[in-house]
Amino acid sequence: MPHLPPLLTRRHLLLAAGSTALPHAWSQTTPTWAAMEKAARGQTVFWNAWAGSEQTNAYLLWVAQQVQASHGVKLQHVKITDTADVVKRVRAEKAAGRTTSEGTVDLVWINGENFAAMKREGLLFGPYAETLPHFRWVDVAGKPTTLNDFSVPTEGMESPWGMAQFTLFADSKRLPQPPQNMQALLALARAQPGRITHPRLPDFHGTTFIKQALVEFAPDAKALAQPVTDATFATQTTALWPFLDALRPHLWRAGKQFPQNAAAVRQMMADGELLLAITFNPNEAANEIAAKRLPASVVSWQFEKGTIGNTHFVAIPYNARSKPAAQVVANFLLSPAAQARKADITHWGDPTVLDVTRLSATDRALFQTGNLAGLVAKGAPTLPEPHASWVEPLEKEWARRYGV
Repeated sequence: MPHLPPLLTRRHLLLAAGSTALPHAWSQTTPTWAAMEKAARGQTVFWNAWAGSEQTNAYLLWVAQQVQASHGVKLQHVKITDTADVVKRVRAEKAAGRTTSEGTVDLVWINGENFAAMKREGLLFGPYAETLPHFRWVDVAGKPTTLNDFSVPTEGMESPWGMAQFTLFADSKRLPQPPQNMQALLALARAQPGRITHPRLPDFHGTTFIKQALVEFAPDAKALAQPVTDATFATQTTALWPFLDALRPHLWRAGKQFPQNAAAVRQMMADGELLLAITFNPNEAANEIAAKRLPASVVSWQFEKGTIGNTHFVAIPYNARSKPAAQVVANFLLSPAAQARKADITHWGDPTVLDVTRLSATDRALFQTGNLAGLVAKGAPTLPEPHASWVEPLEKEWARRYGV
């Protein structure tokens, strides 16, 4: 199990211990939260969130309907393709002198290097996450990345929303023995050239593929949790580049071209052009099988010794106009009902951040999905993400070496 982040204070341990430790302390926040809900009523939340999936968009629409009905909050999904564009916008607003209530973004779906940049530059409102009533159900002990985003402590500046882990999937009829590490993947590529690839960087899934290799081959994995320096980058990537050099000529189109995104790789796998596809949602193959876009013979797996995993979050910019309503939305996203619907493959299939075992029997029942085709049969350990500062130099060096 990964080391618990330094932010795991006595208060967090109480939260993790179960609801029996909460009633007195929690009741003290009730009047404040009631006032928050009152202030939120009638406000509009402009939620800037990735819009590349019909299921995701439909889920956000459902959330909007729920918070409107229950709290009188209007939620507007501002559809984006790259969260970095939101960071640039808020940064520009701060440079232009916009005050704490003159922003255009009330809530943003975020994690990783984008969160690190906003936190570093003072572009976030908070801390707020741990004051949300439903935060008490977050599995901060079992899922420490709910408090630690790409090795950057969240410190209550973003609220966890969903879990992710690097996962592979393939048709078992074509690939009966899936590779269990990057070296085995290289051996498979050599045996069947042209039938494996990954998205072109800086696509998120392409970068994650490279980071998975980095984590496996780094001489000192602990060094990856620290901000990158020229010296550590050189030392920790000494085995990465030879591996990628060896892999490249055996990739699809000899590594001279790369698909634009994971959806393209998935379709190529479905068409039989590729042997396997990659995702950061362990339930994606099950989703696709349920939608009849993949056959039931497709299986999902994670490498035996573990794969990179993280949490995605929602954050509130420093200059959000509707901060009370944004917090109400963030709290709703942590409710058992919202988390269960999000985890349901018929709606999304995104793993929950909650400790389901601590919920009531009624709420636990919401998460029961049964044994569905395409689900990961045996989960692997979650490996921590490298510090957010590693992303940019990795992408730049990959582009210098392999960009076409």
